[in-house]
Amino acid sequence: MSTEGNTAVVRRFFEEVCNGRNLAVADELFTASHAYHDPFIPTGPGPEGMQQAIAPYHAAFSDAHWTVDETINAGDTIVTRWTGSGTNDGALAGIPATGKRVLVQGIWIHRLAGGKIVESWNNWDNLGLLQQLG
Repeated sequence: MSTEGNTAVVRRFFEEVCNGRNLAVADELFTASHAYHDPFIPTGPGPEGMQQAIAPYHAAFSDAHWTVDETINAGDTIVTRWTGSGTNDGALAGIPATGKRVLVQGIWIHRLAGGKIVESWNNWDNLGLLQQLG
């Protein structure tokens, strides 16, 4: 797949899965063996693992939104600098809702093969999130 095609797959992830709250689209975008690397959110493999990673934020922030700030294409690897925002109106990892608005930044790296995401790394300001929640 072309670099543009790979970028389109990653954009679909942010637009449809993250912002569109359609977790089922992950089945189309991620391989069954997809490995997700995020020390803050351990998950299982495949599309189900990605759904496990995103769903808690949908539940904790009913207005959660990921903004793609920049995308860098490197062949089969797409690097995305993103900003996440939302109002904490649900529990997150055992922390009760605070009602506070948060803003965090991160970098998500997706490696693709055959038009699907096979591995991804997400490094984001989880400490900043916890500090903003109090």
